[in-house]
Amino acid sequence: VGKPAVVFSPNTAVQEQWADTWNLYGDTTAGRTRDLTAHFTSLTYQSLAVFEGDDDADSDGPPARGETLERLHPNGRALVEALRNQGDITIVLDECHHLLEVWGTLLRDVLDQLPDARVLGLTATPPTVMTRSQAKLTQELFGEVLYEARIPALVKEGTLAPYAQLAWVVAPTPDEAAWLGEQSERFTELTSDLFAPDFGTTPLPMWLTQRFVDPLTSGTTSWTEIVHRTPELAEAVLRFAHAGLVALPPGATLHEQHRHPPSAEDWIEVLDDWLEHCVQPSAETHPTDAHVLEAVRRTLPSIGYVLTRRGIRSGPGTVDRVTARSAAKQQAVVTICADEQRALGEEARIVVLCDHEQATATSHRRLTDDSAPDPAGSARGVLTALLGDDAGTTLAPLLVTGRTVAGDDATLDALIASVAVSDPDLAASLRVIDGTITGPWTSGQWVRHATAFFTSGGCRALIGTRGLLGEGWDAPSISTLIDLTTATTQTSVVQIRGRALRIDPAAPDKVALIWTVVCVFEGHPAGGNDWDRFVRKQRGFFTMDETGQVVDGVAGIDSAFSPFAPPPTADNDAIDARMTVRAEDRDTVRDAWLRVPAYADVVRHVVRVIPDPSTHAPAEVLDDKAGLVPYDTRIAVPASAHVAATAPVIAGLVLAVILGTALANAAPALLVLVGAGIGAYLLGRARLRALSRQRVTLPLVAAAIADGLKESGRTHDGSEALDVTPRPDGSLAITLRTDEAGSALFAQAFDEATSPMTQPRYVISRGVTTAPGLAIGRCLAAAVRPRADLEVWHTVPSALADRADHVAAFAAAWRRWVGPARTLYAHSPEGTGVVAVTTGQDPFSVTCLIRSVWQ
Repeated sequence: VGKPAVVFSPNTAVQEQWADTWNLYGDTTAGRTRDLTAHFTSLTYQSLAVFEGDDDADSDGPPARGETLERLHPNGRALVEALRNQGDITIVLDECHHLLEVWGTLLRDVLDQLPDARVLGLTATPPTVMTRSQAKLTQELFGEVLYEARIPALVKEGTLAPYAQLAWVVAPTPDEAAWLGEQSERFTELTSDLFAPDFGTTPLPMWLTQRFVDPLTSGTTSWTEIVHRTPELAEAVLRFAHAGLVALPPGATLHEQHRHPPSAEDWIEVLDDWLEHCVQPSAETHPTDAHVLEAVRRTLPSIGYVLTRRGIRSGPGTVDRVTARSAAKQQAVVTICADEQRALGEEARIVVLCDHEQATATSHRRLTDDSAPDPAGSARGVLTALLGDDAGTTLAPLLVTGRTVAGDDATLDALIASVAVSDPDLAASLRVIDGTITGPWTSGQWVRHATAFFTSGGCRALIGTRGLLGEGWDAPSISTLIDLTTATTQTSVVQIRGRALRIDPAAPDKVALIWTVVCVFEGHPAGGNDWDRFVRKQRGFFTMDETGQVVDGVAGIDSAFSPFAPPPTADNDAIDARMTVRAEDRDTVRDAWLRVPAYADVVRHVVRVIPDPSTHAPAEVLDDKAGLVPYDTRIAVPASAHVAATAPVIAGLVLAVILGTALANAAPALLVLVGAGIGAYLLGRARLRALSRQRVTLPLVAAAIADGLKESGRTHDGSEALDVTPRPDGSLAITLRTDEAGSALFAQAFDEATSPMTQPRYVISRGVTTAPGLAIGRCLAAAVRPRADLEVWHTVPSALADRADHVAAFAAAWRRWVGPARTLYAHSPEGTGVVAVTTGQDPFSVTCLIRSVWQ
């Protein structure tokens, strides 16, 4: 108490919020200048990080300790001296994740000069996203994290508002699609050439076979080794295999992420490998390869890459910018705003965030004859689109950036009148000219006044840039946020979403909607780049899906979404309709959050098991209705079957007695044997029928894996913690309710055991019994010991195949739950034969999708 304090913030908007809050509650006036004469001072990081010249931009590697202070501008040095003179001072570093990107080493050097300072770092960015160097710097600046909570937990505690993450998917406009089609044709021509038999001394198909198939066939390497050496290239090759462009490498298996056409990045991975190791070394001596190099060099820009001496590198990315800034996104914003206006009326408070105030599409000369800047995808373009629509006009949209306040004249006049209430002198100096407000005010001032104007309902659609409003900006009344930015770092994404999640005291039932508008063009290899960006935005962010689970990634927005490929364009209308229905029913969103049971604030990995319709997988493999019953219990023949089977034995004995009495010379013992044989045959038949009915369902396999992991010491919990839940779409959700690492280990192990075999270390069998026929010998044998007549082989999960005792623990659990089994070392003579025969075969004909769920 009574000690001076300085708060550093990332921009002027947040700086003003700190000063305004202090003025509201403090007994002194907040300062905003470097002299620190006020008891409480609010500054930006930029006020300190002022360097002389541009030397720091050209420095090699991170600066040495203390070096940043030597390069400070005199104004920056004066601020450091003023901080040092304060002695016992409190320094608050707001949005302190910025320190890890821009000002971290400078603040470290400054704090070295302030041994008596108390330093508090505030951020909504989780420490789990930090790199090793960032984590080290954070430890130096702040020490251990004092408090951390996940966003869903904060919603459940009432600290943040309930929310729904939604997506609006569009295709490019006709003009944009025509231009993208031209670029696609150029690349299609190249890909046709690439698979011609005379395109290069070693054509690409031959190279792919020599590189990824022949070495595996000959045993000189393994697919596991290739994946370890070049993981991105290996992933690309598998998508090439799915597309039929190369044979599936021995030992490789296609999973969810591979069953999609090759992306632009996949083509680049394969082309770069081919050019570097095959074409370029011979281009100087072989004219054919020189021609290949030139053809690739001419065509790569059409997918956003260039060929350099060091290989293929990212280029201008014109195609990507066309989808990222598509004019179709602006129309989507208009539609969303109109829906929100109808749903909320006067209560609607919509914020649209863009990357730039005014963006010039690189491709405008190809898209239009007009050489003027194309505002598509910019804040200015969104404002124009809203002002051109009746619903948009009703919302009185206002554009607020770091240099402009714009809108229609009536809205701007109303804003100036609002300013006059608290600052009549400032309002008197403002004028509306050509749809903008001009006058002697700063961005910090107009953001404060525009926020108050927005909160009061003077405007109900605020359009801004990520740099000004994307973080730290405080506007609790936001009901809807529409994200048009290309930001994908978790820091930026968390900050953007945080604008909408704040509790509004004036609206205690607030439910926030967070929209991302995505543009996909199916006819170009790079046409899904905006979807890939969308996937990166959602990674690590949990949201409520349509079933009420809080799921990580795009699957939380819609369970049909895949992180590996965009949905077909033909599905866009249906997707947007589903999203609109969810957006219109905020009560359901709120109730779903309220229904979330007592939580542990942990993340668990859930396996979604989906039958493969192309193979007509039997539905019983997903059946959870029979419960988790061990094999020995399930194989018992029902009492009714025993009665039916033993009745002939009793009848035979009775008949033998009668005949023995009537015929003295008869052989009762023989008749007894005949009757017993008939009874044994029928008993064996009943037991075989009972065995054939004992379905080996996936929940039983899951139980065996769970117990195997627990009994081998890999997890704390086993089958008693298994959760099996049928989903409305016919799939099954299976999770092990243990700690996050344990649930991830279980999910991976389950996927391995139920997927086609690749290169296992151990394999284990599962018996399959067909319906019994009339084979007397088989039925008589079954009366004593029923046996399966087919074997299906599974991979022993790698987590349980590392040690012999782990394999033994898993095998025991497998026999307990699944049934009699044999375990083989894959490199033994018999194991090698089993692996050779069964590699690539799907033991259950299901697809496993692993998703992270907050619980």
